[in-house]
Amino acid sequence: MFDPDIAPSGTLLGLLQRGRGDGTLHALAAPRSEALAALDHCVLSDPRHDWQVENRSLYYARLYLDLDGGLDQIERHLSDPDDLLDTDDSRTGLALSVLGHLASYGRADALALLRRYAATGANWAWALDELALRDDDAGLRSLAVPVLARFAEGPEGEAELAAAVRDAFEPRPWRLWAEDPRATVGGRVRAAQEQGSFDRWQRQMRPGGPRPGWSVGAVFEWAQQGLERGSVLHVPAARCLSAVAGPEDRPTIVEAARGGTDGARGAALHYLAETQDPDALDLIEAAAAAPSRTVVEAAVSAFERMCGEAAVDRARGWVHRPDALGASAACVLACRGGAKDGKLVLGALRETVRAEGPDAPLLWTLVDGAGRLGIACAAPVLRHVYRETASSQLRGRTARALAGTDPSFATGFAVECLWDCEETTREVAALHAETRDARVAERLRRLAADPAEEAEVQTAVRSRIGPDTTAV
Repeated sequence: MFDPDIAPSGTLLGLLQRGRGDGTLHALAAPRSEALAALDHCVLSDPRHDWQVENRSLYYARLYLDLDGGLDQIERHLSDPDDLLDTDDSRTGLALSVLGHLASYGRADALALLRRYAATGANWAWALDELALRDDDAGLRSLAVPVLARFAEGPEGEAELAAAVRDAFEPRPWRLWAEDPRATVGGRVRAAQEQGSFDRWQRQMRPGGPRPGWSVGAVFEWAQQGLERGSVLHVPAARCLSAVAGPEDRPTIVEAARGGTDGARGAALHYLAETQDPDALDLIEAAAAAPSRTVVEAAVSAFERMCGEAAVDRARGWVHRPDALGASAACVLACRGGAKDGKLVLGALRETVRAEGPDAPLLWTLVDGAGRLGIACAAPVLRHVYRETASSQLRGRTARALAGTDPSFATGFAVECLWDCEETTREVAALHAETRDARVAERLRRLAADPAEEAEVQTAVRSRIGPDTTAV
């Protein structure tokens, strides 16, 4: 993950970087050169906070199609000398995914560019995965020699090849190459496949690491040793305590939760929280004021794992605290509170946006809570989060919350959400957008006919334009 430079939400570039539906609508209305420049900027400088969970590729590919955009800038980016110096997936991954979608829409230039990059580019494995889904057998077979040439003959090169075959996301090219009669192609790939299978077997048979002894003291010592090695073992240690601790061990565990080493204290807090010990909440409250950040985080984590009305009731008293436990209490109320907790959740939502902005991690849970509790007064702040957040995942959650709290959602944000970059957001829009809007009717038909659209979105679309539906 990284912190990209995001333009203001009111600009065309800012809308496209966020993946908002309004980005597509504004781009189609803007001068074509300006729209293509902004689109190229997004694809070549990945704007996502977390490229592993946020979607942009289909969104940008569709806009390239709508604008009849060329691929010159993408080709220059992929062939730049920096490609050999900066091999991080985030530099070229988005561009390659966009090319993959364009290839699936029939863009021959995108397919050819993917083939060239798979043969010569640093992020060749990503390009090969894209081709595995879209290229024909002949095209994939033509890449066998240049790809295998990346791996030198000899033990080290063969080990690298075995790892590449074993870890390939899409196995289709390797299976095709394994059928090649040439020893330098099929023979090498088959040997790599066998080695990869052996490596997996070895990993499964190899012990998973050190294990604690069968006593409460041994578990606490193991948890502390793990912490000193950089591994937080609070939760697995708590599970071990569940297996070895008896009623006679409770005083020892409570004492560890009150003032043991950081590792032992975290394990004890989690164990007492999971067993719903009557002293757990008091011990968590005391640990939340500890000078050790590790202990504070363990206390908060243990509290969030607690179930039952006692934890929710204590959260009502802690929600006003200006620390991590107060933020955790707000999340507990958002997830498990009742209708009477709406004001507390709304207050936490407003304060979080005011103090930390529209991208605060806490907002994910608070936004969900506002929607779950149907807090109508939350609509203004939810609309602000929707407009300003750089996270398309958070925007999607906010759209779902607005669908249950904002009467204007169906004729407002739901319409633009039909063009959103996230399929879950398009699904919400398909279920709620007002079909009397001509743009909505046309967009629903297009989504229903698009083979690249997700099945869940098309199911939602068809529920609105089925044979018994006369609104479209």
